[in-house]
Formats: sequence, C-alpha cells, structure tokens
Amino acid sequence: MSNSKEIIISIDAMGGDLGPQAAIDGAIIASKKVSNVKFIFFGNKKKIDFYIKKKKFKNIYNIVDTSQVISNETKPTDALRKYKNSSMFRAVQSVKDGKSHAIVSSGNTGALMVISTVLMKTIKGISRPAIASMFPTMKSKTVMLDLGANIECDLKNILDFAILGKTFSKTLLNINKPKIGLLNVGSEVLKGNQIVQLAAKKLQMEKNINFYGFIEGNDIPKGLVDVVVTDGFTGNIALKTAEGTADLYTSYLKSSFKDNLYSKFAFIISLPVLKSLWNRVNPGKYNGAMFLGLNGIVVKSHGRSDAYGFANAISVAYDLSINNFNEKIISDIKKLFK
Repeated sequence: MSNSKEIIISIDAMGGDLGPQAAIDGAIIASKKVSNVKFIFFGNKKKIDFYIKKKKFKNIYNIVDTSQVISNETKPTDALRKYKNSSMFRAVQSVKDGKSHAIVSSGNTGALMVISTVLMKTIKGISRPAIASMFPTMKSKTVMLDLGANIECDLKNILDFAILGKTFSKTLLNINKPKIGLLNVGSEVLKGNQIVQLAAKKLQMEKNINFYGFIEGNDIPKGLVDVVVTDGFTGNIALKTAEGTADLYTSYLKSSFKDNLYSKFAFIISLPVLKSLWNRVNPGKYNGAMFLGLNGIVVKSHGRSDAYGFANAISVAYDLSINNFNEKIISDIKKLFK
C-alpha cells in the first residue's frame, strides 16, 4: 500500500515472551511493506538501542526509555495505578496524546485493555470496547468479536459489536456488505437466550446491516458469514477451543510422520503440500487482536508471537490508521440503530 500520509506506531517493546527482539524484527519486516511508517519504541533504551544498531534499522521516530515492565502476573488495576512509567502505559499515553496513530503490544491483555479504556475512553455511542480478530475459513477470512473483553453482555453491547465488526470487515477485508452472523446454540429461529433473540430481531430490521441470522460454532470455519458476533465469554471459549484443536491436529500430524521409515519418506514427498497448508493456516498470519470501540487504535499481538507474527499485528494497526477506521465507526454509529 502506498500513501503519502506518515503513520507513527507506538511499540511496547517490553511486552511478550520474546521481548524487544521480536518487536524490533517485526517492525523491520513491516516497514519493508510500506515506506510511510515510523515507530516509537517504549522500553529499556539500552536493550532497544542494542537491537536497533545491530539491525541498522532506520524507521525510528523516537525511543522512550521506561523504567517499569508490566508482566503477565500484574493485575490490570495495579498496572493502571502503579505502572505509569511502564512501556505499555507510556505507549498507550502516546496515542491518547496524539503523538502516534496506534499502539501494538504483546503484553498483558487485561492490563492493556484497562489502561487503554481508561486513558482513551470509548467512542461516543459505543458502550464497551470489544476484542476482535480474524480467522481462516474455507472461503477467506472471518472477523469474530468479542473474544474476551466483556464476559457478560446486554443487548446494546451485542448491537455495538455488530457495528464494529461491520466497519472492521469493510475496512480491512474490503467487503462492501459484510454478512453478520450471531453465534448461537442452534440456527433455528427460536434457539438462544433472550438477549440473542432480541439482538437478532433488531439486526433483522436494520436495513444498513446485512444480517445472515444465527450460526453455530461449526459454521465459523465454513465461512458462512464475514463477521461473527457473540459475547466475550462464549467468544473466548470458541477461540481457545479452535487454538487447542489446531495444536492437537498439528501434534497428530507430526507424530504420524515419525512412526516408521515409510512415514518419514512420505513426509519428504509431502513437504510442498505441507508448506502450502502451513502458509494458509499459520497463526502468525492472523496475529493481531484489535480493541475496537476506543478513541484510538490498539492492537494486541499474541504474547508468544515471533517477528513474523508481530509484523502482521503492526500491519493491522497500520491499515486501521491509514484508512481512518475510527472516523468510519463514528459515521456508521450515526446511521445505525436510530
């Protein structure tokens, strides 16, 4: 993508299992795709300088030295009150103050959500932010939200998620009229709890929403809809189940190729097919969960993500920023559910 507008992205360099190296290497990979992106790295300046000089990385806007690191064990409320000089807090603050367009972090999800929500606030008309991500399907990609930010949701939350998901799908996947599906225990009209039932009726009547109807968990990988809407409790369980199932079958596949000499030979013969399959389902390709509904772009990279995965999270942050995602949400809110 080429665009004259310069995009500045704040990087929480101390978050994640691999620390600054994965974040810096990821930024280098992402900067090769677009020329108009610059980075502000937040964290231990000596460590960041070491990796940057080693790689001769030039797309640096600034490095901000911070003395604190928020770990996965840090309580979100403590992160907000006691870690104001942490790499995560300062990176979020940078977006809030207008010094950067977006933040990417591999750190503590709960802490990032709390800090981002308190500092940035939600967009007017959106009651709560949602975590969204993309999944590979038999057709292309599907957006799903909420993935854990809101354990209990009311009718307003579900309708907000439909707006956020629609705008996200249009912006990043270039789908003009994305099909919206509500995750339910069955596809029949009478299935589901009261909130799901009421949300379906409301979405069905909304002319500016392309509502597909109810879908079940096994419908998600089929790609029946472009956006899957659900509460954070259900969405997070669905996400973790999918990740666990993928790990299970990967383990089965690896062990099958080690059974005997014939299976090892079959592995060599199958390598081109296996590489093609991996390129389609590689988790790093879909890395980057978005905190939608905030007055700022916040992208959460997986804590274990390598440079390739982190680069994809940066690409998501870049695309949302360059396409004025939040402005589009504000416009859609004015049109829908009035």
